[in-house]
Amino acid sequence: MSLTMNRSEREAFLAEVRVAMLCLTEAGRGPLVAPVWYDYRPGGDLWFLTQSTSRKGRLIAPGGRLTLAVQIDAPPYQYVSVEGPVIAVEPYDLDADLLPMAQRYLGGQGGIDYVEGSRPTHDPAKSVKVTVRPERWLSADYKKRA
Repeated sequence: MSLTMNRSEREAFLAEVRVAMLCLTEAGRGPLVAPVWYDYRPGGDLWFLTQSTSRKGRLIAPGGRLTLAVQIDAPPYQYVSVEGPVIAVEPYDLDADLLPMAQRYLGGQGGIDYVEGSRPTHDPAKSVKVTVRPERWLSADYKKRA
């Protein structure tokens, strides 16, 4: 019996609201693993926001590759890991990009409050939206054992 999720299962799992672990290679060191909020719609690309001056932001480049993993860490365990190329790194807008992301994770008013609290320190020159094209998938669904 295979525990691997099929395409529709893994895409639906990745589309759910979860904090992802982002994994980036770093020359001369072990991989950097960092939590990120992300967005994904089945069949499409995924994206997340970061600061270009952060450690992870400095490791991300168009054409580079990264891995993102999400999981349920209580029985029955499930996870999806996706790897692919960075297809865009571009400035993000607070209202067009950060607001829907914050509302995805914090709810309607929580997202608005988060964005309003971010306005005074938002630097468009350092705030980037990273878009990744999923190419390689790994998954497991231990509910399939039952």
